[in-house]
Amino acid sequence: MLDNTPRNRVQGAWVAPLVGTVLTLPVGLIALAVGGLSPMACDSCNDADAKRFDMSFDTAFTVLQVGLAASLALLIVSWCLVSDERAERRWLFALLPIGTVLISLILFLSLVDWPS
Repeated sequence: MLDNTPRNRVQGAWVAPLVGTVLTLPVGLIALAVGGLSPMACDSCNDADAKRFDMSFDTAFTVLQVGLAASLALLIVSWCLVSDERAERRWLFALLPIGTVLISLILFLSLVDWPS
């Protein structure tokens, strides 16, 4: 008789990556929307303020994009660890992406030279 049941399969291992994905994707989309709509904050700036804002925005938006890409990579790693027997590692890699998105958003907001 053939035994087709997978061995070393951990019950409920998909819960951690699912929780990480459900938390990360909406917050990541909100962070991207905040970053994308931020240039409108300087629509009525004079030339000097607009130049300072543009220079700081370019760097800050790059930091945001790299952070969002890193969080996506961490989400992929968390889904690849579903068959791992260590629950701590699965939960760590499932919750790291949300922290990465939040840190990236905070860095973005602090790097931009907002007009006064």
